[in-house]
Amino acid sequence: MAVQVFTAVTGAAWESALVGALDRADHGVTVVRRCVDVSELLAAAATGTGQAALLSAELRRLDGDAVARLTAAGVAVVGLVEPGDEQAAERFRLLGVAHVLPADADAEVIAQALREAVAGVPAASRDVADPRAALPALGVPEVEDERPVGRGRLVAVWGPTGAPGRTTVAVGVADEAARLGVSTLLVDADVYGGVVAQVLGLLDDSPGLAGAARQAGAGTLDATTLVRLAWAVRPHLRVLTGLARADRWPELRPRAISAVLEEARRLAELTVVDCGFNLEDDEELSFDTAAPRRNGATLAVLEDADVVLCVSGADPVALQRSVRALDELREALPGVEPVLVVNQVRRGPVPGDPRREIGAALERFAGREPAHFLPADRRATDAALAAGLTLAEAAPGSPL
Repeated sequence: MAVQVFTAVTGAAWESALVGALDRADHGVTVVRRCVDVSELLAAAATGTGQAALLSAELRRLDGDAVARLTAAGVAVVGLVEPGDEQAAERFRLLGVAHVLPADADAEVIAQALREAVAGVPAASRDVADPRAALPALGVPEVEDERPVGRGRLVAVWGPTGAPGRTTVAVGVADEAARLGVSTLLVDADVYGGVVAQVLGLLDDSPGLAGAARQAGAGTLDATTLVRLAWAVRPHLRVLTGLARADRWPELRPRAISAVLEEARRLAELTVVDCGFNLEDDEELSFDTAAPRRNGATLAVLEDADVVLCVSGADPVALQRSVRALDELREALPGVEPVLVVNQVRRGPVPGDPRREIGAALERFAGREPAHFLPADRRATDAALAAGLTLAEAAPGSPL
């Protein structure tokens, strides 16, 4: 059976001739629809009537999310560029398109690329209109025995609602790693109210992560751009600030965030990401439209991370929230095994020895034993926050 193909190469002078050449001879492909823009292409893909899409680099509003949604719908993508346009070809590759050919290639060569692309795409697993289609397929991450040279580690700092100290831990881990001579990038990806900029005394209206996500969505993000968007706080430590306002969360699309983090791995030996708390699917957004998903960025970070630090408070309310949050994480991302960190440990909220009692409670109700206990030191954290400094700068002798 012939491969059913959509085209979206509007405006290209060679489009009509190519479609005619594909239809005239038996190349094993059939053009079933010629789309005028990305919106029409996604709508056509949602019908399930096509197996591949032939796109031109000049197609307006073509970004990584669109390519991810096509792939999730079981539609393979082949890109066509003007002969010799290496910049357009590289943009296609950054958007996740593996098959890129010059537009003057023979019809049989293009048809062969379409057939190969279709053979490499799994069957549709999600509706293209579902916001989750922009997320990578969730599953157990593969463990690499040897990490490629130049690809850094990614640590996600996450935890339940209620201010257990996610930002304090994220800033502390990034700062201490940088002081050990490890090139480190700290990223604020909290879509509900990131405060890394305020904690470090930086301007919170800089483009930061939102600017990097826009560049990634357009397929133009590289190390030079990422360096320009990040603050150089001190030697070995850069900071990519978060959203200045929580209502700007639609700018952080999951596919773009994953692309930013992949570029971050090439830039720094260690990337530390301060995440939002919520893992809900936002189902109310997924009925009729391809709306963005607020918590998709957090899920993308957690799935991409090499290590997930789950930060819990040390009082009974915080511990209950942590138990529930760990259940939600297990349900949303069963392949993620978090490292449990209990923050703000002190005598008073928990009777007896707080470490022993907290460890026993978490092991009983969450099935996990805490890996680290961080002592409460309100004086040190207040001093650091007031001065816009890290703990190592404001209180180098603090036990925290």
